[in-house]
Amino acid sequence: MAIGSGLGAQIGIAAESTYGTFVAPTRFPEFTKESLVLKKTTAQSAGIAANRLLALSSRRVVTRREATGSIDLEIANKGMGLLVQALMGTSVTPVQQGATAAYLQTHTLADTAGKSLTIQKGVPLTTGTVTDKSFLGCKITSGEFSCGVGEMLTGSFEFDAKDCDESQTLAAASYVNASPFHFGQMALKVGSFGAEAALDGIRKVSCKIERPQDTERFYANQSALKKEPISNDLVKISGSLETDYVATTLDDLHTSDGATSLVWEFVGPLIASTFFETFRITLPAVKLDEGPPAVDGYGVVKPTFNFTGLYDGTNLPKIELISVDTAL
Repeated sequence: MAIGSGLGAQIGIAAESTYGTFVAPTRFPEFTKESLVLKKTTAQSAGIAANRLLALSSRRVVTRREATGSIDLEIANKGMGLLVQALMGTSVTPVQQGATAAYLQTHTLADTAGKSLTIQKGVPLTTGTVTDKSFLGCKITSGEFSCGVGEMLTGSFEFDAKDCDESQTLAAASYVNASPFHFGQMALKVGSFGAEAALDGIRKVSCKIERPQDTERFYANQSALKKEPISNDLVKISGSLETDYVATTLDDLHTSDGATSLVWEFVGPLIASTFFETFRITLPAVKLDEGPPAVDGYGVVKPTFNFTGLYDGTNLPKIELISVDTAL
């Protein structure tokens, strides 16, 4: 029996071949919190019946079902590929680096059509029995990454889902020996694409990638369930850079509204040869929206620069992972 509290909970994920069709979980990421829940729309009859003072239970109907929620976790050196693929949209196969145990995943920004997940969560009763809730057709609508001084790199993923199925068998969770990326491994670089240089004074970075989709595709003949959401707006990329005012590099970019390529990366231990565990976000063109330095006391000036990620006309944003994962 599991522990009868959140200590006994689990999350399992798998890529779906067909939107909304259950696939048994293959990855079990360690998470810090989740909020996946079934949402149902009901309608209650307003029919009049002589001398009836209360609405009749049998005349309430469920007219649509869906699910929403989020998962927060620490970004680790293994097992992150399925979530990043569902966020970015490219179908990725890890590429072996040299003849080593290192494999590179390159997740370039693309449409997310066909990129849905089954997410199965186990929720413990106080008795230690773990209940199954399998969320089908999970589409990532946004992903946000953040890391500051003394922190781990964290990710928060928002989901829209087709349905919640409680009839599946709860998978037995198995965990890989993974380590989270952290501030001590963090670097931020800016400059011309492909020739970015390290930027001093960076205290915290966050980056959010939003994938707007039409999540209201409810039609007849669908048993109150939706069809796969379709992209219906431009991708939105934004973030912030919390700094000490050690140079005018970012300030000058804000003033001129000039574009710069931004590389935010975490480089961990050596895997083999010249290949290290890596998590890297590359945004070929960002512009700073606000954040000019202001003096508000005796201390070091600490401007926060907010940015927007844009398309440079040639290179698309991407997330790269180097790990020992041979498959997503």
